[in-house]
Amino acid sequence: MENRVQNRADNHNDGRKRIAVVLVDRANYGRMKPVMTAIRDTPELALQVICTGTMVLERFGSPIRIVREDGFDIASEIHIELEGSTPTTMAKSVGFAMIEFASEFHRLKPDIVLIIGDRYEALAAAMAASYMNLCIAHIQGGEVSGSIDESARHCITKLSHYHFPSTQRSAEYIIQMGERPETVFMVGCPSGDIAFKLDRTLPEGIFNKGIGAEIDPRKPYLLAVFHPVTTEFGAEKDETAQLLECLAEISMPTVWLWPNIDAGSDHVSNAIRRFREANDPYWLRLIKNFNPDDYLRVLANASCAIGNSSSFVRDSSFLGTPVVLVGDRQLGREVCKNVLRVDPLRSKILPAIRAQLNAGRYRPSDLYGKGDAGGQIAMRLVELKPYCQKRLAYV
Repeated sequence: MENRVQNRADNHNDGRKRIAVVLVDRANYGRMKPVMTAIRDTPELALQVICTGTMVLERFGSPIRIVREDGFDIASEIHIELEGSTPTTMAKSVGFAMIEFASEFHRLKPDIVLIIGDRYEALAAAMAASYMNLCIAHIQGGEVSGSIDESARHCITKLSHYHFPSTQRSAEYIIQMGERPETVFMVGCPSGDIAFKLDRTLPEGIFNKGIGAEIDPRKPYLLAVFHPVTTEFGAEKDETAQLLECLAEISMPTVWLWPNIDAGSDHVSNAIRRFREANDPYWLRLIKNFNPDDYLRVLANASCAIGNSSSFVRDSSFLGTPVVLVGDRQLGREVCKNVLRVDPLRSKILPAIRAQLNAGRYRPSDLYGKGDAGGQIAMRLVELKPYCQKRLAYV
């Protein structure tokens, strides 16, 4: 396997433009999959997939296995995460990641490094690439949200040479940040490429993995995802407990995905475990991960999605799923009519869930794109000329 990877890395003379795609977590892959497919299917481009972060960790379900099952070759597998899920371990992981990315970029010699979103692992990739004079293209820049992700996203934007924002407002914000308008291409969110064409039928046994209550996919259920807010480190225990109390009162079958690896995630996980031990909830099932298509099917069929995942903002907009968006993690994001924002308090969350269950499904929206982002990005990558020296440009 190691020799095959090296052979791919050494194959630089076939005339194709090498695109290194950085995947750092399960959400990354869900949004990058259509782009990766389009790149792979474009004769002028050569796809180099770099998996790192929680993509390669067993306790997150090793999403890298799904990437391989989908037929993508992995050019590089990097372990960078330090255990602890604290602000200190996050900061140290960035430094360690920069070292590893530098080594892999030197080996793979990409023409363009393609990064998505706002993760600290993605920021490390952008910093390494920029200091190595590599051209960077960034998907989903210009968005406003809570947590440290807000700052990381804008840092990546300022390090990047080309930009593929998901909304018109995001494109305008990128230009207001001093990026040249001719480097900004509003294409929409790539996850819409899957969502708009999705067969929403839930596969048999889709909820069999994980632990907890048996969930019948033919009956109504809730979907919950709750990540820590890194800038509010320490508050996640109480917020998770209040959310669980609300769901217990609703007592509707609930599929809950484990949180990401951000600072405070262990507090979220511990709060869930303590609740299960104390209450033995007959309605709650915990699952590590779904493949991108199945996740969208689960979201599409949920009676309501509750929590603070960015997918509850963008992916739900394509599907019309009612959402209760809890807390400040997505504060400032553009949302559609299907999203109801609430503070992370039991007194706010509970009536919001009930209101959304009564409201039923919403009409899908194209705020975050029309389902053709992957092809647009691949086409632009063929045309774009890599460069490394940026200039501040205000118009």
